[in-house]
Amino acid sequence: MKILFVCSRNKWRSLTAEKIFHGFNNYDVRSAGTEENARIKVTSGHIGWADVIFAMEKKHVRRLNDKFGVDLSNKKVICLGIPDDYQYMDEELIEILKSRVSEHIDIPD
Repeated sequence: MKILFVCSRNKWRSLTAEKIFHGFNNYDVRSAGTEENARIKVTSGHIGWADVIFAMEKKHVRRLNDKFGVDLSNKKVICLGIPDDYQYMDEELIEILKSRVSEHIDIPD
């Protein structure tokens, strides 16, 4: 399964998610951001590649729909509802990510 994590700047939340879920159950994991100044900016290539897209906030889902609406028509897009309150690899962020993502895909304990 190919999983894409999306946040605003791809520096803290989505990058943390990519790091912690990479290799779980042989998942192929990438991350990107929706803003112009993102470390890696989400492209239609990312959307086409992904089987599942996890967005951190509703605004990220809106931005994806606005820019890639047609490309998203057959994609599973899930909003995790994680605010921009955490630094990269923050232990609380990792726990929240594991809890919320595990509601949608199988991840080992």
